[in-house]
Amino acid sequence: MSVVSTPSRPPLEPLPADLLQDAAATFGLLSATVRLHLLWLLSHGERDVGTLAEETGQTVPTASHHLGKLKLAGLVRARREGKRQVYVLDDPHVRHIVQLAVQHHQELSGEAGRRSKGA
Repeated sequence: MSVVSTPSRPPLEPLPADLLQDAAATFGLLSATVRLHLLWLLSHGERDVGTLAEETGQTVPTASHHLGKLKLAGLVRARREGKRQVYVLDDPHVRHIVQLAVQHHQELSGEAGRRSKGA
């Protein structure tokens, strides 16, 4: 019987509880389908609330409600252009998390489709 040895790793420093709570809160915000969709759209460029509502299939008040939560959490920012409220996702970390999550599931869906066709 052979024993597989793994290289020893230095111990990880403990993470502060408040850091873990903040990270979990971010994932909590991303767990709502409509908010994830809004962030996905914003990760590809700024949009006004009417366009976001249309693209997500939501009403303007519903989209505004979710955008307000994202804004309060610091994940998006807004600016006024005349009568329009334009939203921007300018946090590269959040953009990366959202794009990775969506792309991951797109790839999984593609793999499932290829497996079922080959079966």
